[in-house]
Amino acid sequence: MSEENFEQLLEEQKVKSIHTGEVVEGKVLDVKDDEIVLNIDYKSDGIITRSEYSNDSSIDLKTVVSIGDSMQAKVLKVNDGEGQVLLSYKRLAAEKGNKKLEDAFNNKEVLTAKVSKASDSGLTVLVEESRVFIPGSLVSDVYERDLKKFEGQEIDFVITEFNPKKNRVIGDRKQILIARKKEQQDALFARIHVGDRVEGVIKNVTDFGAFIDLGGADGLLHISEMSWGRVENPKKALKVGEKIEVLIKDIKETRIALSRKFPEDNPWLNASEKFAAGTVIKGRVARMTDFGAFVELEPGVDALLHVSQISKDHVEKPSDVLDINQEITAKIVDFNEEDRKISLSMKAIASQIEEEELPTEESAEEASVTEAAAEEVAESTETAPEE
Repeated sequence: MSEENFEQLLEEQKVKSIHTGEVVEGKVLDVKDDEIVLNIDYKSDGIITRSEYSNDSSIDLKTVVSIGDSMQAKVLKVNDGEGQVLLSYKRLAAEKGNKKLEDAFNNKEVLTAKVSKASDSGLTVLVEESRVFIPGSLVSDVYERDLKKFEGQEIDFVITEFNPKKNRVIGDRKQILIARKKEQQDALFARIHVGDRVEGVIKNVTDFGAFIDLGGADGLLHISEMSWGRVENPKKALKVGEKIEVLIKDIKETRIALSRKFPEDNPWLNASEKFAAGTVIKGRVARMTDFGAFVELEPGVDALLHVSQISKDHVEKPSDVLDINQEITAKIVDFNEEDRKISLSMKAIASQIEEEELPTEESAEEASVTEAAAEEVAESTETAPEE
């Protein structure tokens, strides 16, 4: 054997041997669009293709790996046909991921991972390249119409079924949300009391009211409690997502009744001064019935104008002579603060005006004298001789 061949044999013996399935470690020599080149201290370089790096086909290798990085990978083929060693990063990661999932399953541990794919049936998340499927029914504690919005998001979940042999690893996000909301609800009910003022976020608006998220539970703000005045359409008065201050009106078990009728804004606090009997006032016709019209004197204060008090003439029903939102002038003929009732009369004003226009006896006599004097002047003018 020549000296040259002997030295070559010695060099080959220095090179470590590798085999399929072995885990090797090396340094990144180059990062291309579709593969990573790794120096694994072998006679050939190791190659990790994009598909063997991650299950995410959209991943940009140049953003996740840099030249000089140390990496571990699993040997798939010692010779890929081109004299290079075919390696897999994702399969090694998946093995580590499976161990992590198994431990999490046994310990009921909460995991956090990014959603890699969303479909109509559920979500797929990757835990170190190990796939976990979360069925649509276990994604949330409320119905989610569009699961696509979860793609790319990091979510928390627990493993409820672990069977890697059947490639069946099931996750559950719903129970975490339910448990967290229960904690928030308990904390909220321990903190709030009837009469408290709290801030919430408008969650939903309906024809009969609005549901306000108080941070742990929703409260109902009924249309009748939205203002001291009248609210015709809650959807025009409130907007979903807005913050709002409300008053805790009542608490029954897990139901919370809310109000925006703050005591200091109560229009009846000084109503006796503004709406005393005998006061002539203007108001707006708010609604009508067959027996009369309800007139809004100011937000939260309505008065009844009975059909018999609309005019001196007979009125069959208020709508024959009045319109909704029409401004009228009337006299307050009765004020009942205890029952919060006010009665109006337009007829009383009309009668008062007529009385003011009628001449008194004294003024009638003066008018007669004046008229007689005028007649005498006229007659004397007509009979006077011409000069």
